[in-house]
Amino acid sequence: MPPQLHLLLVDDNPADMFLAREALQGYSDVLILTTCRSGHEALARLRDPQGPRLDLVVLDINMPGLDGFEVLAALKADPELAPVPVVMLSASCAPQDVERAYGMRASAYVVKADTYPVFLKQIEALVGFWSQCRVIGKPVRPTRAGLLQ
Repeated sequence: MPPQLHLLLVDDNPADMFLAREALQGYSDVLILTTCRSGHEALARLRDPQGPRLDLVVLDINMPGLDGFEVLAALKADPELAPVPVVMLSASCAPQDVERAYGMRASAYVVKADTYPVFLKQIEALVGFWSQCRVIGKPVRPTRAGLLQ
């Protein structure tokens, strides 16, 4: 069994945070959930050298202070944090938001479902996929022999 996925959920909306926590509590065998209610708090948590290594960030876009795009830009500009996958989870389905997120190297963009049963399926898919993936601490480069090192 792979080690537990350490997921950081960042959302300022208490109702959305509650629903996400409820949906994720059924996956305690495969993930550890950490939550932050602002972009500033998320960056502080991610940059804390004493904090746990996070495997995945699930990030809302529309937040006061630092919005999700600003947090994503800061993460991808930091060589230590850039490899951490970031999934944008937003109510926005605007093509410009989706394109902007992928242009800024988001790993995925998920539009928040408008019903709880569909949201549960989104969470199931997200956890199922990312619990099988792991970030490598440094980039993997091919060797001259064509093998990965």
